[in-house]
Amino acid sequence: MLLNVLIAAATGLVLLLLVLGKVPLRYNVRNLTVRWKTTVLTALAFTAVVGLLTVMLAFVYGMRRLTAASGQPDNVLVLAEGSTDEAFSKLNVGDLTEIENLSQVEIDPAGRRLASRETYLVVNQPIPYPAPGRPKRRFLQLRGLDDPLVAARVHEVRLLPGGQWFSEAGAEDLRAAGGSSAGTTAVQAVLGEGVARELARDRSPDQLAGARNPQRLDVGDTFILGERPWVVVGVMDSANSTFGSEVWGKRSLIGPLFGKDAVTSLVLSARDVPTAATLRDRINKDYRQAANAQLETDYYANLSEMNQQFLWAVTVVTIVMAIGGILGVMNTMFAAISHRVKDIGVLRLLGFARWQIVVSFLLESLVIALVGGLVGCALGSLTHGWTATSVVTGHSGGGKFVVFQLIVSAQILAVGILVSLIMGALGGLLPALSAMRLRPLEALR
Repeated sequence: MLLNVLIAAATGLVLLLLVLGKVPLRYNVRNLTVRWKTTVLTALAFTAVVGLLTVMLAFVYGMRRLTAASGQPDNVLVLAEGSTDEAFSKLNVGDLTEIENLSQVEIDPAGRRLASRETYLVVNQPIPYPAPGRPKRRFLQLRGLDDPLVAARVHEVRLLPGGQWFSEAGAEDLRAAGGSSAGTTAVQAVLGEGVARELARDRSPDQLAGARNPQRLDVGDTFILGERPWVVVGVMDSANSTFGSEVWGKRSLIGPLFGKDAVTSLVLSARDVPTAATLRDRINKDYRQAANAQLETDYYANLSEMNQQFLWAVTVVTIVMAIGGILGVMNTMFAAISHRVKDIGVLRLLGFARWQIVVSFLLESLVIALVGGLVGCALGSLTHGWTATSVVTGHSGGGKFVVFQLIVSAQILAVGILVSLIMGALGGLLPALSAMRLRPLEALR
């Protein structure tokens, strides 16, 4: 709302200056074109500031949309008492059965309670073919599940066409899958879209040449993790959630493979949001010594604290760069005034008022700012859809490594133009006031 008001005010100011300005616009255009080298260099300063601002805000907005899209409002996430992150939680199995059978837990048409026991862990994976100067290892997030169909229903996650959920055994012979290592048992994995793209970068040139999908791992592709081969049986349609950065598999296999057998989280699905709130309160009351329940959306909202830190960093960087841009346009306009002292004197003798001289020079500054800002927004928009990796975390520690897309929204472009106009107005005001103080006869000497 505030942004809309500011944009309306900036637009109104520019229109007002155009209406009030009595000095012919062709005079301003002529001076800008005559000094085109200086004009271009000054506009480039605005381009750099606005372009960088657009990219940084696209990064923040992409992360914010990722965390906002994760979690269902009618889901309750249960962690161990005292735990604020899945990675540090260890639930008592004896309490889980009682919690799963609470009346507020939804039951699907097949008669299954929508309660998903999960083991979440982060493992360190060597990168087979790291690019020069790039990291040689990555952190990979795994989520072990008992029943993938229940988990998919609880988390509202679907597979891309051609995939399937891992089997009851959670493993298969690579010979049956058409793999090259016949007789080797591979762990079945369902990948998020983001991590499927990241793992695709590990393929050798020979593997890439024969790949079904060069952009990401697909059904039938294999990778190595924990010194075991893994085979992809499905890819989740999860590009806009944190699950897009996870590898899902059978909990009874993943836990022992990485030394973490405990259930870290229990996700319960309720009929609606009020029922979910009631379920959360009941668990926190009746099982307060063993469990900590919260709405799943609240859990992921807490992870968005990193977004706020990035936003503050973007603000600081923008202010520093904007000061440089303001000083640059001031220097340009003061130089223009020093070369046009006689012009100003003639304009005054022709009857133009001092405030009309101010409007004329201020308009020149705003034109330079607007052109530079538009070019900066255009260049920044080229990053829309780019893939980036980062960490989302909350105030209590923990966090998740996520793969997400940069999003350049209309609001971000509006912010870029607004910042550019503010810089132009502040940078052109003092030189314009300086021009106003020149006396006609002294200017003509």
